[in-house]
Amino acid sequence: MDANAAVASLSALAHPGRLEVFRLLVRAGAEGMASGDIARATGHVPQTLSGNLNILGHAGLVSSRREGRSIIYTADYARMTDLLGFLMEDCCGGAPEICAPLADVVTRAACCQPGAVQ
Repeated sequence: MDANAAVASLSALAHPGRLEVFRLLVRAGAEGMASGDIARATGHVPQTLSGNLNILGHAGLVSSRREGRSIIYTADYARMTDLLGFLMEDCCGGAPEICAPLADVVTRAACCQPGAVQ
């Protein structure tokens, strides 16, 4: 991940409502959630939710697919893992024990990606 992509992702997450939606979608897993279910779970009005999902989508953090009349949103685990990796890229400064707990987080995030071997 390059710095511009990291800034776009971090900017998208730097809003309480978008962060809440993203974390909800991370918990939802690969199945994702319909926009109506997201709205009910977060209490966001449709217009606000739509704007937040668009911003997260443009940052590459969520994707959508149509299932019948519903639009299902999912977190992009690969992008999330890339962002975590970018943030940790220069970690440790020769002291790996500093980053060991963070490396575990990235490893756990990577195992959640669709198609990952668990």
